[in-house]
Amino acid sequence: MKIKSFRIAVRSVVMGYLLILIILPISAVYIKGFSLGWEPFWKEISGAIAWKAILLTLKLSIFTTLIQAVIGTFIAFVLVRYRFFGRSLFNSMVDLPFSLPTSVSGLMLLTLLGPQSPIGKWLNTMGIHLLYNQAAIIIGMVFVTFPFVIRTVQPLIEQFDPSQEEASYTLGAGKGYTFFRILLPSVFPGIIAGSMLAFSRALSEFGALSLISGNLPGKTMVASVFIYGEVENNNMQGAAAVAIVLITLSLIVLLLVNSFQKRRGIQA
Repeated sequence: MKIKSFRIAVRSVVMGYLLILIILPISAVYIKGFSLGWEPFWKEISGAIAWKAILLTLKLSIFTTLIQAVIGTFIAFVLVRYRFFGRSLFNSMVDLPFSLPTSVSGLMLLTLLGPQSPIGKWLNTMGIHLLYNQAAIIIGMVFVTFPFVIRTVQPLIEQFDPSQEEASYTLGAGKGYTFFRILLPSVFPGIIAGSMLAFSRALSEFGALSLISGNLPGKTMVASVFIYGEVENNNMQGAAAVAIVLITLSLIVLLLVNSFQKRRGIQA
């Protein structure tokens, strides 16, 4: 009886915690966004600047996700299968974007690629500009989403049975064929799950992008920066409307991720 009461108490605390910190804030945004009805909501998100900010965010988030799906898988494979000097340090640093405040990430990129830095000056002499444009947004998104695909694919590569690769080699297959036809299908669910998490994270990025994108309306202003601007202009309806679009997309993505995890037993 005591154990049952304890379980009920723990469940109640957890549900209360989720209600106060997650469900209520999200609900408040939805209520605010639709407080004046559907037409004002649609008017806010279909405005020229708001709509371009949403489309730009979606486009560059998808592009970032594709980059991470390829590069993240490759890095995960290298970290698991190869031993090299500095491997442990690099493996630890993969999670650095998780621990850094995003504004710090933006400052790092601004310092690295700015016109006063050696790299920035060198790139400028070649006519390459990686700040205050869409390229800067992609760089910022790639940095903050760096760990997701790596950390979902790594455990799957570690669990992969090497005998399957050995059998492939024995039958005369090369390394490339074995990787793409034997190993890659086994880790594909992890790639999908990690990519969807990266996409959801890229959608919501603000701190780094606000420093390096230039925030030009209709050109380099992403949805999160637009929301911040609307709040500053005291247009809570407009800010909530665009926020609802991002929240809804993120919730859909997270539901898909959970579905993949349950089917395949992936630990994100």
